Amino acid sequence: MTTRVAIVGGTGKLGGIIRDVVAAESGFEVSAVLSSSSPLSELAGADLVVDASTPAVSIDVVRAAIEQGTSVLVGTSGWSAERIALIRPLADAAGVGAVFIPNFSLGSVLGSALAAAAAPFFPSIEIVEAHRETKIDSPSGTAVRTAELIAAAREAVGPVESPHVDQRARGQQVASVPIHSLRRPGVVARQETILSGAGESLTIAHDTVDPALAYAPGIRLALRAARDAQGVVVGLDSLIDIGIGRAAATPAPQSPVDEGGVPGQVARTTGA
Repeated sequence: MTTRVAIVGGTGKLGGIIRDVVAAESGFEVSAVLSSSSPLSELAGADLVVDASTPAVSIDVVRAAIEQGTSVLVGTSGWSAERIALIRPLADAAGVGAVFIPNFSLGSVLGSALAAAAAPFFPSIEIVEAHRETKIDSPSGTAVRTAELIAAAREAVGPVESPHVDQRARGQQVASVPIHSLRRPGVVARQETILSGAGESLTIAHDTVDPALAYAPGIRLALRAARDAQGVVVGLDSLIDIGIGRAAATPAPQSPVDEGGVPGQVARTTGA
């Protein structure tokens, strides 16, 4: 049986990559390609909705898919643990899946897992992420996910040490981890997690060079998982066993928060 896939944001860069993967994947077909401004009524008839829209639109796409009883795969950035918590009861009540993938790259997922595994051993941790100047949100969804995994891994030892976080130049804190976002031409995507302790530091870096090649395996994996998913699933690391501190690095579900009418991502900010 062929799964009909509606792609929101299918006219964008990530959406185009997803569209090509779906078209080439056995058992799937593209039934509709929507822009981020298309009426969501065009989702009708799809067996699976894939969201590659914008942070401001994504919440409406996810809710529309769930309301019509369709599982949804979300590749749009801007979904923190608190924001995902808003969707969890909706997906559970509807009996559908909502799969959130902050980054489709296996290398990126491994980098985040390595950072979480090392996190309990270093008191100071900061993230520097860079994307092309056309990326409209910051911090990136990958950086937010990495910070949340770090916080979960450090539950027994407490938040990271982040001096002078009252100064704006110190970045945005997510789960006590300062994140610094660069938006500039000449880069696709790069993230560095810098862990520091007495007399030493460890830097875990990941570069995306060719998005189509880097993302395609993860997209195929996520498509198959989303087709059969029940409830909320977060991250490629939830779909495969990467063998790196999986239990310790899984953030616990967070309580929903009021976004205050401001679209985009909500980042949990704590002092350290």
